[in-house]
Amino acid sequence: MTLPLPLFVGLRYLRPRKRQLLVSFISLASMLGICLGVAALITILSIMNGFEGELRMRLLSLTSHATLSGNPEALRQWPQLVSRARQVPGVRAAAPYIEMQVLLAHDQELSGAVLRGIDPESEETASDIGRSMVVGRLADLQPGTGRLALGRVLAYQLGLRVDDEVTVLIPMSAGESGDIRPLVRKFVVSGIFEVGLQDHDGVLAMTHLADAQELQGANAGVTGLRLLFDDAFAAPRLAVQTAQQLGGGFEISDWTRQNASYFRAVRIEKTMMTLILFLIVGVAAFNIVATLVMVVTDKRTDIAILRTLGARPRTVVGVFVTQGVVIGWLGTALGVASGLALALNVGTVAPFLERTFGFQFFASDVFYVTQIPSDVHGGEVAIIAATAFLLTVLATLYPAIRAARTAPAEVLRYE
Repeated sequence: MTLPLPLFVGLRYLRPRKRQLLVSFISLASMLGICLGVAALITILSIMNGFEGELRMRLLSLTSHATLSGNPEALRQWPQLVSRARQVPGVRAAAPYIEMQVLLAHDQELSGAVLRGIDPESEETASDIGRSMVVGRLADLQPGTGRLALGRVLAYQLGLRVDDEVTVLIPMSAGESGDIRPLVRKFVVSGIFEVGLQDHDGVLAMTHLADAQELQGANAGVTGLRLLFDDAFAAPRLAVQTAQQLGGGFEISDWTRQNASYFRAVRIEKTMMTLILFLIVGVAAFNIVATLVMVVTDKRTDIAILRTLGARPRTVVGVFVTQGVVIGWLGTALGVASGLALALNVGTVAPFLERTFGFQFFASDVFYVTQIPSDVHGGEVAIIAATAFLLTVLATLYPAIRAARTAPAEVLRYE
């Protein structure tokens, strides 16, 4: 025997025997339970990470990483501000914008919308809207042409197609009387975009910056600057640095604040899903407790003999800890391997399941996302594996301590 005594005896107790079939079955069920829990956790969290990344990408396709607004005097010199902002380290692009609430009317249809005035050349570098154009091009928005690009859902609601005419109504204050009178202008639809989010596709319309300024008045400035950074996660810090570089006095907003509710919801979902799936691992850990208690009861005579031969209590503890640790280690290892294999190949597994069982996870006529995304985070996998293994180790302590407290004289009295 070259192995230490606790390891040698613990491994022998793991071998199935005819009179211990129930114990062996519970051990196997415990190992499979840990495997299933770990694999499910890795797969589900990877898919949720994928959806979070997809959501972030779609949100940032039309919104900027950060915006600077609220300084009308400084924003009148927006070309100089854009040039200076691009010189700040970490800033990839900057673009001016004008934003206003309007009503769009076509035939008998009427819908509220956000009209955004943009500089097409700057916008191409500051957002991914150019790639989201389904019909037409962003470059078609030329100054003085009165052209609009609409979100696909908004165009559908109003029954609009390219080259259709749409009426834009803007509420304006009529002098000192305080009456609200609408300013009415005719625009022509030159393009339709689809980002994949209701907040954009259902409410947003875009026109050239000069046309938006004309609607607001000859002396109107831009609403603010939209900033794109090399690292989106550095937006809170870089937005403050850019505002200070431009002289301060700006209201700062970044994508983490603008879309906080979305990501808070995803974070809560991930937390609750993690807790629920860890219950599977918890049940498997309790099965390990039950298994070891049954083994301790069955091996009372063996334990008593070991004690009489000089085995110390910690040696007995080591025997049963070894048995539980091996079950936990095998279950965790198999779970990590299965979870990674499924998470990394979910794009292949999902279509196979759809073909086999004749259903769709995400129907293309209902959902914007038609494929299941997956993003495996190594840190999360390590935490899941370590937590599952720790639970199985803790589950071995009570049966092992109970075995070490066995009194040899009482057990061997009637043997």
